[in-house]
Amino acid sequence: MGQIDEWTDRIAELAVYGANVQPGQLVAVTSYIGKEELTRKVAHAAYLRGAKFVDVVYFDQWVKRERIAHAAEESLDYIPPWMSERLRHLSDEHAARITLSGSQAPEALEGLDPSRAGRDLLPYLPETGDVVNKRTTSWCIVPAPTRPWAEAVYPDLPPDEAYERLWEVVAHICRLDAEDPATAWAERVAVLKANADRLTERRFDAVRLHGPGTDVTIGLLPSSEWHAGDFTTVDGLRHTPNIPTEEAFTTPDPARVDGHVSATMPLELFGTSITGIRVEFSEGRAVKIDAEKGAETLRAVASKDDGASRLGEIALVDGEGRIGPLETVFLNTLIDENAASHIALGNGYESPVADEADKARINRSRVHVDFMIGSPELAVDGITRDGDTVPVLRDGRWQV
Repeated sequence: MGQIDEWTDRIAELAVYGANVQPGQLVAVTSYIGKEELTRKVAHAAYLRGAKFVDVVYFDQWVKRERIAHAAEESLDYIPPWMSERLRHLSDEHAARITLSGSQAPEALEGLDPSRAGRDLLPYLPETGDVVNKRTTSWCIVPAPTRPWAEAVYPDLPPDEAYERLWEVVAHICRLDAEDPATAWAERVAVLKANADRLTERRFDAVRLHGPGTDVTIGLLPSSEWHAGDFTTVDGLRHTPNIPTEEAFTTPDPARVDGHVSATMPLELFGTSITGIRVEFSEGRAVKIDAEKGAETLRAVASKDDGASRLGEIALVDGEGRIGPLETVFLNTLIDENAASHIALGNGYESPVADEADKARINRSRVHVDFMIGSPELAVDGITRDGDTVPVLRDGRWQV
């Protein structure tokens, strides 16, 4: 396990780099039972960078199971006020936030009523979207392998081999194999931002995604820009919210989405697995949601508020990253969404929208749920304001 110990050190350092922890800054870590070693190393790395205090919150999917199975129906939406107050305080203090993703127990919610499971989205908090849009915190999400997660991804391997294999892959896609992973990510982000800049220059009125099971046209706001790789806080602090990241994304016009989409990968939604998703959109709203498994969970999420059934994000992913070529379903949105183009129901990001009038039009919601609709067979076109069609992605390769 010596190699895994080294990778654990490196990804802890990368998480702190991604969040760009500053001397004197508060650091909040969201973790799960089973990730204690990496959590402690994140705290170590943060304190070495001068963190004022590292506050860790652990979640346990087995405790969540007890709530969904037995709590009163009307209480499943309840969020303790101190959780939201903590996030607001972190925002007020311009803290750093680090999340360790990856399932602690993929089977924990099996057999439960999916409509009930869709009402409890913790640890996601409804204030998260507002905090992101205020740009008051620097933040980073990184994958943290666990043995149960590894066994779910590689069920045909013996448990020890599955765990080692997942770590090998995480090291590869997070560029832990580079001499300096932080520098490697700075170089990769520069490429992603160049891709995004080329898309922004075209000023498309809409994008159309079409291929097996999907044909949808997504309108863009007049001042929608394409972003990638990193964010900047109101204090000018650059940070990398997702490691790994392979996307160029923007915020669409929530009133102009028409067509249908089919998911190309399962969606892991805070402990619930949803497979075979198909969604139909009309005038911006998801009017029909089906799935082979877990449809009621996604329907429950999409009914959280008025904006939960509209789009807050469209992200394009080419075939040049390290994730897609692996042709592996990781049952983890952080990784899977960077293997394929995707959309998100719910809250939209303000940062890719330049005009204040357009910012007022972006989708608002208490949720933000990404799911993957991309594949090498998915074609993406840009539609100009004159109605012309311009190829954007073909066979996973940029055309602009």
